[in-house]
Amino acid sequence: MTVESFNPAAAAVSVTPAAIAHFKRQLTQDGEATAVRLSVKESGCTGFMYVVDLVKQAEANDVEQALNDDVLLLIDKGSLGVVNGTEIDLVTEGVNRQLRFLNPNAKDHCGCGESFSVV
Repeated sequence: MTVESFNPAAAAVSVTPAAIAHFKRQLTQDGEATAVRLSVKESGCTGFMYVVDLVKQAEANDVEQALNDDVLLLIDKGSLGVVNGTEIDLVTEGVNRQLRFLNPNAKDHCGCGESFSVV
């Protein structure tokens, strides 16, 4: 998929109810942020890492995806080809909670789970 073939009517990523509730709590605690922004950057031993930020407003190159009435997800257009089809979930293991990205485009992951590749 390329940015040119991206269909904005279709959701680029899916987000589980647990992750939506987590994002809502984070936005409420922050008090100033109005949306969650997803992008990727080059990092780690395998290529990319996910970047999730709380932001006050969209950037010019963001695609908006309303998760519900309270949570807006912004996706960097430059990251669409890498994150398209990803499911974001909040996973609890013991006393730890973390966002988990189930990305069908990821072909390899580093041992620590911080980075991934799509080649």
